[in-house]
This record gives sequence, structure tokens and C-alpha cells, in this order.
Amino acid sequence: MISAALFYLFSAVLLASAVMVISARNPVYAVLFLIMCFFQASALFLLMGAEFLGFILLIVYVGAVAVLFLFVVMMLDINFRAMKQGFHRYLPVGGAVALVLLSELVMVGWRWVVEPQAISTAQTPAQSMVDNTRALGQVLYTDYFYPFQVSGLILLVAMIGAIVLTLRDRKDSLRQKTSEQLNRPMSEIIEVRKVTSGQGVDV
Repeated sequence: MISAALFYLFSAVLLASAVMVISARNPVYAVLFLIMCFFQASALFLLMGAEFLGFILLIVYVGAVAVLFLFVVMMLDINFRAMKQGFHRYLPVGGAVALVLLSELVMVGWRWVVEPQAISTAQTPAQSMVDNTRALGQVLYTDYFYPFQVSGLILLVAMIGAIVLTLRDRKDSLRQKTSEQLNRPMSEIIEVRKVTSGQGVDV
């Protein structure tokens, strides 16, 4: 009874925070509501017994991603009013994409079939001494090893693409020319001088 009440409480706060993320006019408030969403989702994971996923959600998303978003929004001083001027121009395209996604979700939910034994199986605890973290690692690095590596490569390509797209060529930036340094003659690199004892070297 208590777990069910906590589930509905965390779920209600999660949905309300998600709505505030997309409806808040101030981007700082939107990021703060996003952090609240992560906290509620982490609490739901803890209620389901997946403590590893709950703490990973707090450490990775709240501790890194959401804080990064918050600092970027606060430090860049972006003119969001100017960015929202073209909102009405792209509204039909965005509405069409939203309708397509909504129709796909409705079709998936309509075709969803629940196995009668699935609920009883999910409610029955597994008789094993393996904890959730070790079980997740065994499944992830055995059965889903190749998809896991492919997802890592996709994230790597996305990171490289973001760096390439945001890289700006500046004329006043200092860059190291390795090829010219390696092709320099040894006479320019090494110079032998006779130094008198007790005296320095004039450069």
C-alpha cells in the first residue's frame, strides 16, 4: 500500500515537472524542473528495486548533464527572445512531426499484448544471490555486447560531429605545425658552442 502510494506520488510529480520543462518561459527554471524529473525517475527506479539505475541516473544526468545545461544557459547569455521569433514559422512542421509520433505511439499501444504469466513472473523475486549491478553487467557484456559497442561508436561519432560543426577557424589562433618541425635541418636545431668556464651563453 505504501509503495503504491509512493509510486503514484513520484509519478505525478514527474509528469508535472515534465510539463513545466516544456512550458517554462525561463530556461533556468526549465533546467531546474528537468533536474526534478531526474530525481523522481530515480525514486521510481529505487521503488522497483533497480538501485543501480537509480543512482546512475542521479550521478550522470543530475550530476553532469543537467548541471552542464544549467551553467551553459546561465553563462552564455543567450537572447531567447530573438530565438523564439521564428517559432510560428516552424510550428506547422513541428505539429506534423508531433502528430506522426503520437500516431505511432497509439498504434504501438493498440497492438500491445500482455502475456498472462508476465505479471506473476515479474512479481516473483528471482532466487539468486546475484545483485542487480552484477546481473546487469552480465547481460550487457554477454548477450548485448555488440549493440553496446555500436551505441558507444554512435556516441563517439556524434561527439566528433559536434566538435567539427562548432569548430571555428580563427586567423589569430596559434597552431603547431608538426610537419615543418620534423623537416627542419639538424643545423638549425642543434648548435655547438664553446663556452668559457664561468661565463654564460649569449642568445
